[in-house]
Amino acid sequence: MTAKPLWTPSAERQAASNLHRFTQAINARFGLAMEGYAAIHAFSVEQPENFWSELWDFCGVKAAARGTRVLIDGDKMPGGRFFPEASLNYAENLLVKNDATPALIFRGEDKVKRSLSWADLNRDVGRMQRALEEAGVVAGDRVCAVVPNMPETIVSFLAVSAIGAIWSSCSPDFGERGILDRFGQIEPKVMITCDGYYYAGKTIALREKIAAVLAHLPSVQHTVVIDYIGDADGTAKALPHAASYAAFLSGQGDAPPRFAQLPFDHPLYILYSSGTTGIPKCIVHRAGGILLKHLSEHVLNTDTRASDRLFYFSTCGWMMWNWLVSGLATGATLLLFDGSPFHPSEHALFDYAEQEKMTIFGTSAKYIDAVKKSGATPRTSHDLSSLRAMLSTGSPLAAESFDYVYKSIKPDLHLASISGGTDICGCFVGGNPLSPVWRGEIQGPMMGMAMDVFDDSGKPVRGEKGELVCTRPFPSMPVMFWNDPDGSKYHNAYFARFENIWCHGDFAEITPHGGMIIHGRSDATLNPGGVRIGTAEIYAQVEQVPEVIEALAIGQDWDNDVRVVLFVKLKPGAVLDDALAARIKKKIRDGASPRHVPAKIVAIADIPRTKSGKITELAVRDVVHGRVVKNKEALANPEALDLYKDLPELRA
Repeated sequence: MTAKPLWTPSAERQAASNLHRFTQAINARFGLAMEGYAAIHAFSVEQPENFWSELWDFCGVKAAARGTRVLIDGDKMPGGRFFPEASLNYAENLLVKNDATPALIFRGEDKVKRSLSWADLNRDVGRMQRALEEAGVVAGDRVCAVVPNMPETIVSFLAVSAIGAIWSSCSPDFGERGILDRFGQIEPKVMITCDGYYYAGKTIALREKIAAVLAHLPSVQHTVVIDYIGDADGTAKALPHAASYAAFLSGQGDAPPRFAQLPFDHPLYILYSSGTTGIPKCIVHRAGGILLKHLSEHVLNTDTRASDRLFYFSTCGWMMWNWLVSGLATGATLLLFDGSPFHPSEHALFDYAEQEKMTIFGTSAKYIDAVKKSGATPRTSHDLSSLRAMLSTGSPLAAESFDYVYKSIKPDLHLASISGGTDICGCFVGGNPLSPVWRGEIQGPMMGMAMDVFDDSGKPVRGEKGELVCTRPFPSMPVMFWNDPDGSKYHNAYFARFENIWCHGDFAEITPHGGMIIHGRSDATLNPGGVRIGTAEIYAQVEQVPEVIEALAIGQDWDNDVRVVLFVKLKPGAVLDDALAARIKKKIRDGASPRHVPAKIVAIADIPRTKSGKITELAVRDVVHGRVVKNKEALANPEALDLYKDLPELRA
C-alpha cells in the first residue's frame, strides 16, 4: 500500500471550496461542529431530509412551489420520494445567466470553432421552445435526437425541458438498428438531427441513415436538421416533414423562454442501458431528482464554480453528456468537443485545455491510458496552469494511470476517479475537495449516497471484495422504465438481489482510507476454482506490458470449472510468443495474484466495445461459448466479435 497520498488539497484550497462553505452553513444551522469529508458525508446520509433541503437552499433552486415535505417513504427502495409537493422546471435552473459572457464554447475537431453567450443561449432556447410548441409538442411528448455534442443540441434539449417534453438522444455514429432499438420504443413526436459529423478528419453524411430510420418511426411528425457539415438544407429536403434548424427557428423573435412548472418527478429524459444482453432498457429520469443530484455532484463534490470552464469528453449517447449540461446550473462555461480526441494528434484535448483555459477536465480511464501509451507529457508540452481538476470514469482507473497523471500531466491537481451509471445518471462514488487522493483508489462515496459493500449473504464487508450497494433512497433513482407497467423490470434490475437495497452490479471493496476500488462488473467477474476475481485487476497489470495496447478477460467453462482466458491486442509488430506470454503471466502473478494468471492468452486483432467505449466481456463470453449475442447494434465495432468464434486455442 502507498505510504502517503499522491495529492492532498492545501488548507487554503479546502477552505475556499463550496463543500467547506456548505459544511459551515450546516454547522451554523444545526449547532454542529463537523470537519472533514467523512463527517459531512455521514450527515448527508443519516439526515437526508436536512441534507437535500439545505442543498436546495445553498444552490438557490428556483421553483414555483417547494412544499413542506422533503422525503416520504424514505425507508423504501424503490418507493422513496423526494419533494413530493414541489413544482419546478429543470431548464429554468440551468439558464442562470443572461449576459454576454460565454455559456458554451465548441470545437468540432479542427473543422468548427465557435461559442454561444448566455444571452444567445436564452434567446435560442426561447425560439426553439416556441417552434416546438407550434409543431404541437406538449408536456410528456418525446423528442428524440441523433446529434453531436454541439451548442444547438443543448439549445434543443433545454427548449424541450422548458416545455416539459421528454428528451432522448444518441450519438450520430449509432447504426440504424441501434437508433431504432432505442427510439422505436418511445414513439417520439419530433426528431432533431444534423446533416453529418466529423470524425478523425473524415466528413460523414447522415442523410441516408436518418431517412432509413425515419421510415421505421411513424410517430415522428417533424424533423429538424442542424447544420454542421454545410448540408442542412439539402438533407432536410431529402427527409419527410423536415426543416433545417435555421428555418425551424426563423421568425420566432427574441422573447425569453417560458418554463412550465411541473412536479419534481416529471420525466426529464430517457436514457438507455447498453443493450449488450438484449434490447436496451429505457430508463426514465425525473427532472427534480436529476437537478438536485447533479447540483450535489457539481457544486459539492467537483467544486464547480461560476468562474469555471468545465469540460467532459462525451457523446450524446453517454450519460456524462447529460451530467455535463447540468454544469450550467453553477454558472460555469461549458467546453464542448465533438469528434476524435486523437485528431489531429494525441495533443488535441490538451491544446483545447490550454487555449480555452480549461479548469475541470473530464474524460475516461481509457483516454488517460491511451495518452500515457502515446508517450505524451502534457505537463511540459502545454500550459495547464488553469487546470484545477481532472475527472475519470467509464471504467476503473488503473493505479499506473494515477501515477501518470501526477507525473506527466500536473502534480498539483485534484484527480477524481468517479463511478456510477446511466441507471442513476450520476455517481455512487467519486471525488471530493477535502480529502487526499490515494493511488488506485476512488476517494469515497458521493454526498447523499449511502454506499456499502455486501457479501453474498447481504452482510457488509471490509477488507474484502463484494457487491457495491446503496442502502438508502436518493433523488436520481429512475422514475420507472418505459413500457414496464408493473415495475417488474425496474425492480429486477436493482432490487431483486437484496431486499430494499440497490445492488448496482459492480464488484468492489472499501479501502482502509474509506475509499473505494471497483474491480469490474459483477456479471463479468471470473470464478476459477470458485474464487471471484475482478477483470479490472487483470487489466491493471497486463496493460503495463509495453507490447499490449489493451486486453479483455473472460471465464471459459472448462473441465467442470472455469478457466481465465486473456485476449490481448498488441502493438503493430509485436508477436505473442512464449517469452511475451511468460512476461504477461509474471506481471499478473506479481501484481495481482497467482489466481489471476490466465490459463490461456490469445492475441486478437480487435476488442469489441460499446458506443460509450466500454469493453464488452459478456458479449465475448457468449461468442466463445457458442451463444447468440442478442444485440450487436449496441456495439461500436460489432464485427470484432467474429474474431472470437471457434478459436482453436480454446479447444484444448
